[in-house]
Amino acid sequence: MNLLPRSSKEFSSSQYWEQFFRRRGERAFEWYGGYLELCAVLHKYIKPKDKVLVVGCGNSELSERLYDAGCQNLANIDVSEVVIRQMNERNANQRPNMTYQVMDATKTTFSDSHFQAVLDKGTLDAILTDTEAGTLETATRLLTEVGRVLQCGGRYLCVSLAQAHVLEKLVTQFSQGGWMVRIHQVSESSSKGSGSQFPLPVFVFVMTKVKEMPGFPQVLEMMPEDEGGKSVRCGSPSDLMDMVKERQSYALIRSHLNQNHNSPEVSLDLCDGVSGKTRYTFHVVDSPSIRLLPANHFAIFIIPQGRETEWLFGSETGRRQLAGNVGFRRLLFVALHRDQPYESMEAIQSELSAKVLELAPPGLPDNQQIPFLSAGGDIGIRTVQYRGRSEMSGEYVVEDVRGDGTSYFRRLIFLSNQNVVQSEARLLPSNTPSGQKKKRKDKKKQQKANDKVEPGITHVLDKSYLCCEHHKAMISGLSLLHNPGVTPDQHLSVLVVGLGGGSLSLFIHDYFLGSLVEAVEIDPAVLDVAGRWFGFTLDNRLKVHLADGLDHINELAQKGIFILNLVCRDPVLKKKVINTIHEVFPLIYVQKIEDEVNEILFCCPVSGQRRDLSELKESARSLEKQLKRPGMLWDETFVLADMLKSVQIV
Repeated sequence: MNLLPRSSKEFSSSQYWEQFFRRRGERAFEWYGGYLELCAVLHKYIKPKDKVLVVGCGNSELSERLYDAGCQNLANIDVSEVVIRQMNERNANQRPNMTYQVMDATKTTFSDSHFQAVLDKGTLDAILTDTEAGTLETATRLLTEVGRVLQCGGRYLCVSLAQAHVLEKLVTQFSQGGWMVRIHQVSESSSKGSGSQFPLPVFVFVMTKVKEMPGFPQVLEMMPEDEGGKSVRCGSPSDLMDMVKERQSYALIRSHLNQNHNSPEVSLDLCDGVSGKTRYTFHVVDSPSIRLLPANHFAIFIIPQGRETEWLFGSETGRRQLAGNVGFRRLLFVALHRDQPYESMEAIQSELSAKVLELAPPGLPDNQQIPFLSAGGDIGIRTVQYRGRSEMSGEYVVEDVRGDGTSYFRRLIFLSNQNVVQSEARLLPSNTPSGQKKKRKDKKKQQKANDKVEPGITHVLDKSYLCCEHHKAMISGLSLLHNPGVTPDQHLSVLVVGLGGGSLSLFIHDYFLGSLVEAVEIDPAVLDVAGRWFGFTLDNRLKVHLADGLDHINELAQKGIFILNLVCRDPVLKKKVINTIHEVFPLIYVQKIEDEVNEILFCCPVSGQRRDLSELKESARSLEKQLKRPGMLWDETFVLADMLKSVQIV
């Protein structure tokens, strides 16, 4: 039997509810759950001696259960004569102190300040079905009437799905009136046996009527799902509404994952319950091709601190590859956030054990032990060395992290895009043989660069290390300058647009001894960070211009080769860019960076410089041999010829 209306507007019609309860009969209908799901919250705010008004009572057993629990001063109203007659017949003898009356909740006959509590389970949702003017006016009358019949200090408890327009109406109207607003999430969003099939969670809004006191901070609180936890105080109504929407989004994700074992990757953030800051980021990856065995349903992979930007953990392709390799049908990646304290792997497991089960795949066997995996067996090391703010790019941090094995790195991260490493330098133990270290003139800056990342171990910067594959490809492209290639001692004038930590500029300066390097950087804060934390210093062969790179280039004569790191996902736009470059540079080689969007364009002003792949690779090999001088460090993972292995002409 279909008991749902043809449209949501019928929910606000008294005729609909008359027909509904006539067809439903005396069998209780528990909209949004029953007493067992709601009692933990309700009894916090409804006391046994309180006068309580239940609006839109229907034939729910909620009032009866409250009465039996000791809250016996209950007045129930509903617009349906059928249901009021049924409820009076059902309760007249057993619960003589409880009343049921036919009454419109938007215009009751009760006196002002008559009740200590008003309970509304789904009535506002049934009335506020859309945002049309008439509907909003009816909802306003209901909420105004609630305010009228409540005493000062009284509570309006509204059980709701908190759809966007209902949420805004509730929070806005009561917060503007100076009321205390507190929101609880019901622990079970769809109670078994209640007939509720909503994937969204159920919330209980507790609005407390208080006297307005100018200058007194308004109370806007989101209560934790764990009733033993601390509430989160919100600074504004919009912040409070955002927290509700985040919980709704999480519930929808849970519902989707609980019904599917072959979902595309799903990502979500979990926030600290007190500060509201992101504490964990989850990435849920399914591998349906894995043979399903009892022991390989589900596992958790903790990404060590500082390694979340690595390709294997920081890209969807990398995570999917790793998930397939470890052999679980569903792998939940967990990234740890800076500015959050983490004691140990065991502490993280304890904190997450209940939450991760909510994201388990369908069909997970009962009492299945969920393994926690990691790279290296611990949570990694991340040390924030410095915090600053750029007027152009916002807040940033300089941090030292431990990479794979015993490797350490210093990184510049702009907090507006925390998953992107703006600059990175490798750190080496300071006991590196003295013949492999170049003395620095600026001892103060060297001391900054030598700060410890682990107690008892001092590190220095490795200037042979280029963190980005596109930087390596750019260096390889210098072999295009001459045939058979440029030599390290040859006079070479290089303009680098964008300084970052200065690693590319320093590499050219230190390994091409005949070079004159000029870098252009638009942000003064970046230049300061490069000098203080990345060992960048100026001399007669290394200069920096604080300017817009494009403006600076326009002032220069177009000579030599132009090497461009092109990052473009739009094929039409990319083609347009290349065509524009072709107007100046007739010959363009392109090298795609493996597993990245980046493509390196080597743009030559003379088409007669064209050479085949074997010639280019030979020039790169020759250049590399000359760059590897005695007493200079060299990153053995950097093979110049390999960076040109798939170069093409466009």
